[in-house]
Amino acid sequence: MIRFDNVEHHYGGRPSLVGVDFQIEQGEFVFLTGPTGAGKSTLLRLILGRELCREGRVSVFGRDLASLGCRDRARHRRKVGVVFQDFKLLASRTVRDNVALVLRLRGVLPSELEGAIRRALVLVGLDEYIDRRVKTLSGGEQQRVAIARAIVASPPLLMADEPTGNLDPVTAAETMHLFLDVQDRGGTVIVATHNLELVRMLGQRVIALKKGQIVSDQPSVLHRVSSSSLQPSLWD
Repeated sequence: MIRFDNVEHHYGGRPSLVGVDFQIEQGEFVFLTGPTGAGKSTLLRLILGRELCREGRVSVFGRDLASLGCRDRARHRRKVGVVFQDFKLLASRTVRDNVALVLRLRGVLPSELEGAIRRALVLVGLDEYIDRRVKTLSGGEQQRVAIARAIVASPPLLMADEPTGNLDPVTAAETMHLFLDVQDRGGTVIVATHNLELVRMLGQRVIALKKGQIVSDQPSVLHRVSSSSLQPSLWD
């Protein structure tokens, strides 16, 4: 589903990814770890097609992203659910408007919008906030709106950049449960995080980066952790 072949990327002449090779299969759950500046966010932007690599090849859904024109890359991005670190919400619009945007871009019928929006907001515990303007919400509430927007269309690929950073411990645990549900439905999930205790608890595959290079790629362990065992203390 996702393949990086000897990928090199630079910012202002400085390398951000160096000789990166890996493959992610459909239905995998993968954590990206590493210190700030290791290349985690760059890797996500390359998968999304927001940026192109300087050397090597990035293929997603079986297509080399560098071979796509602007319109095809835009279509590609519509198949990916993303929880950005800075949310990228429309602050002056309502929660409903923000979540509906993804569905409208995908051509979902107006008669189906409301039901899909409400189901996503129930999952993140914000169904009562549907008519609130985003700028009136707390940081944690805005994060949950971003998560609802990412999952509302049941994307085949979900990516999240530090998705639990602004959430209270209970909501953070519920968020990881939502991501596991995406995987259970056959979706692929990639989560960039600094929370190594969380990574160990979930037992999923871990790709560790340092200075733009992969320093380890650990497969998932055999056991799967139930959502009830994701204790809030993990995020304390």
